[in-house]
Amino acid sequence: MIPFKDNIPTERTPFVTLALIAANVIVFLIVGSGSHEMLSGGAVPHALTHSGARWGTLFSSMFLHASIVQLAGNMLFLWMFGNTIEDDVGHAKFLAVYVLGGLATLALQVAAEPNSLAPIVGAEGAVAAVLGGYIVLHPRGQVLTLVLIPFFFTVIEVPAPIMVAVWFAMQVAFAAVGLTDPVGATSAGAYFASVAGFALGALAIPRLTRRRDPVAA
Repeated sequence: MIPFKDNIPTERTPFVTLALIAANVIVFLIVGSGSHEMLSGGAVPHALTHSGARWGTLFSSMFLHASIVQLAGNMLFLWMFGNTIEDDVGHAKFLAVYVLGGLATLALQVAAEPNSLAPIVGAEGAVAAVLGGYIVLHPRGQVLTLVLIPFFFTVIEVPAPIMVAVWFAMQVAFAAVGLTDPVGATSAGAYFASVAGFALGALAIPRLTRRRDPVAA
């Protein structure tokens, strides 16, 4: 099964969503995974809670990924739901919520493990904010999914809440095997930290929407 787009019609080109996907992919192609540049650009909880914090890593960490699997999962779901939410709230507000979702998730993970020396990377929190807003605005949305069977393929519609549940299950699985950690370690904070971004998006995005009747869509 390969999900690729939701069924909510949009009116404007999702420039910010496309730019964010391009930026994440380009950074991964340049920096890679496990490199010195990646490790130095990740947000280290111990550094953020003690002296010598590098505050720029709060933002750089959102564009770094520990594996191609982590990158692909985040960017696929950002495309599926981001283009609709960007159309709902507009380009600037979408970018603001995206960044704030990433910061909220990072804050929760740092609070859970303030002495951790493992750098935090990934766009999970930012993507979670998009998903949170989507579920509130479009609870009956459907995700177009390509089903591949030997010698046959078709497209089916999967309810958006199920796809969001799949995304969270992916985060648990990726964190459990170290695919979200550039040093290959597992982290208890990574299992639930994205909830902060999800909650921020669920609360903020409906208040920013420009649609007249977003819930009915």
